[in-house]
Amino acid sequence: MNLFRDMRDKVVAAIGALGADGVLPADLDTARISVEPPRDPSHGDMATNAAMVLAKPAKMKPRDLAEALAAKIEALPEVAAVDVAGPGFINIRLDDAIWCRSIATILEQGTNYGRSTVGEGQAVNIEYVSANPTGPLHIGHARGTVFGDVLASLLEAVGYDVCREYYINDAGAQVDVLAQSAYLRYREALGEDIGEIPEGLYPGDYLKAVGAALAAEDGDKWMNAPESDWLPHVRACAVDAMMALVRADLSALGVAHDVFSSELKLVEAGKVGEAFEVLESRDLIYTGTLEPPKGKLPDDWEPRPQTLFRASDFGDDIDRPLKKSDGSWTYFASDIAYHLDKYQRGFANLIDVLGADHGGYVKRMQAATRAITEDKAELDVKLCQIVRLMDNGEPVKMSKRAGTFVTLRDLVDEVGKDVVRFIMLTRKNDAGLDFDLSAVKEQSRDNPVFYVQYAHARSHSVMRMAKSAIPDIDLSDSALQAAELDRLTDESELALIRAMGNWPRTVEAAAEAHEPHRLAFYLYDLASAFHGLWTKGKDDATLRFIMEDDVALTTARLALVRALQTVVGAGLRIFGVDPVEEMR
Repeated sequence: MNLFRDMRDKVVAAIGALGADGVLPADLDTARISVEPPRDPSHGDMATNAAMVLAKPAKMKPRDLAEALAAKIEALPEVAAVDVAGPGFINIRLDDAIWCRSIATILEQGTNYGRSTVGEGQAVNIEYVSANPTGPLHIGHARGTVFGDVLASLLEAVGYDVCREYYINDAGAQVDVLAQSAYLRYREALGEDIGEIPEGLYPGDYLKAVGAALAAEDGDKWMNAPESDWLPHVRACAVDAMMALVRADLSALGVAHDVFSSELKLVEAGKVGEAFEVLESRDLIYTGTLEPPKGKLPDDWEPRPQTLFRASDFGDDIDRPLKKSDGSWTYFASDIAYHLDKYQRGFANLIDVLGADHGGYVKRMQAATRAITEDKAELDVKLCQIVRLMDNGEPVKMSKRAGTFVTLRDLVDEVGKDVVRFIMLTRKNDAGLDFDLSAVKEQSRDNPVFYVQYAHARSHSVMRMAKSAIPDIDLSDSALQAAELDRLTDESELALIRAMGNWPRTVEAAAEAHEPHRLAFYLYDLASAFHGLWTKGKDDATLRFIMEDDVALTTARLALVRALQTVVGAGLRIFGVDPVEEMR
């Protein structure tokens, strides 16, 4: 049940009625009409922009249109009051009984409360993590990993058919460097003193296991062989070992992809050439010379003819090369083929989750997706800013095992997957994030994951205390649904109920915007409202959840508590966080 969507439907119906009455044109486009909570809660429970949106096509003053529409809305049985504000905003206040009845709906729907079918089963492909297979995941990957995984769960919650995908970049020069690094560890495993790891190779200790495995399997077979002989074999073994490491790291964070796609297999299958031919057949490939990059001096630039894709025809700043000077494909050419492959697999809705250093990639890849699919696929690229790992405000030292970075596994082992998953969503993806190891262990409202988990645990504590105080009380969902919910009249109780009633709208809005951090903000505010109500009851005995001399009122308040428990639990589960019943 989404009260805001229901009210929007009724606003649209009221506009239709005004059209039938001749007050408005009969064919107005209502697609841009919204019903949302007002910025100032004192203005009402809901606000609609309908008059502002329709005034121009209706050839009316917004205020006049709002007055006519407000009269229709006010006649609805669930509406207590309507107010026209400013130039034509319409504020709506529902009867308190409507909000109170929503508690019974929450208890009836349980974990399905807030879920919907607005996605209509549409297929969505979310590619996230996609780290080069050259070592364990590091903290820089953590944010995009959590963001992509929770976005996938969020879209599933509103009815999309989601595919979680990892793209293995195993065809570039970096995997040759990986193979050379692993080969060095192979020689070490056979007893050779390799000394310091040469500059440009991967120094991490994690490659010792790869070298040892190669030595155990192949003996000294490759010791004196030329690089051209051992490189393909060592490269394949090293990539497999690194991907096993990556999968283990992801599993520790509670992440499981549906598909792992290989760039190398894509290239070997001729998919890059296929994509090139598609673009060429549409006259989107030509030979030309690009202008020097911004900031380059003339003597730094050597103009040369290149094979270019007409990316600027599709919104990019410049056209883009698809072949290198030696005739091999550019990374961009492979990326075009990969997105064509995803489209050919049935995905017209594509989401790529990338690090902030890929900012220059967005326009070119969106242009390529439009071109290669003839505007039939839509690509949304979400950039995740860096995470700074701190401890008491000081940067954390690098991981010795990794050699050059703090691993994701270090972080998960230190604070647990639930903390990592929640904290990574406490800022919008394109804003920087400080992850302070000390702060996330504090038990205070300044620690959002603790504060939200504490609300869930406290709700369970209240239910246990109620059973202890009133042994005969019926705490089944059916009994709580039948409670005298109209006895919840204090403004703090009603504010909490309204907040829970906003959960379905919040889920749908966050899914539509591809912004899962909205749920973290919502859960924190909801937890704050609940903790505030608990504190108010501590100070005012008439507002306590458990009133031993009034079982009916207690049952109503416990229905409120159970509803809170349900909503917080639903939100945490979308985050992949296990709701706790007790804080330890």
